[in-house]
Amino acid sequence: MDLNQIVQLIAVLALPLLFAITVHEAAHGWVANRLGDHTALMLGRVTFNPIKHVDPVGTVIVPLAILLLSSLGGTTFLFGWAKPVPVDWRKLNHPRRDMALVALAGPGANLLMALFWGLMIKLGVMLIGTSDWVAMPLVYMGAAGVLINLVLMTLNLFPLLPLDGGRVIASLLPPRLARGFSRLEPYGLIILLLLVFTGILGRLLIPAIAISLAVIPGAGVVRELFPM
Repeated sequence: MDLNQIVQLIAVLALPLLFAITVHEAAHGWVANRLGDHTALMLGRVTFNPIKHVDPVGTVIVPLAILLLSSLGGTTFLFGWAKPVPVDWRKLNHPRRDMALVALAGPGANLLMALFWGLMIKLGVMLIGTSDWVAMPLVYMGAAGVLINLVLMTLNLFPLLPLDGGRVIASLLPPRLARGFSRLEPYGLIILLLLVFTGILGRLLIPAIAISLAVIPGAGVVRELFPM
């Protein structure tokens, strides 16, 4: 992949990625606020303003570096993170149950965003031949948006702290087991990176992404443009 193709790929991915992380984090804060914890609201994190959620390192520097290095090597790979929304579980109305609901809000928002981008693909396809200057960006960005949101959804549902799936597991386990499980959280990012770079995480997530893709409008276009 040459430099021009990399620039075009970044242009296609940038907006869907920004919306994906913004809506994901805002959803956590919105549900927490509805369930009694107003921490995120007071800190201005219940918002669609991406600046409030962007981590300069995790959202910009690391993804760009990984994308450039992987593209130059002949493959395309993307990995990054946003600033986590602060949630004080002690302020929730029903802490254990509500923490699971707050955790599920992010992946749920990503599923809704994937459906939205799928509809954008459909709209783009309808416009091909009449307004190609609008149609093609919609199709390419729509396909990227579907894939990015499904990847974020399935990744965050992985049962490992500090991911959302880990929060759900911790909420469902009996208190004694939940405390033991929570002790793994400081090592969660290291474990996740090991799973990423050994390829194990990809082998686990790709089937789940493929199943999720089956319910999204424009799935055929996504598979054609971004074969897995």
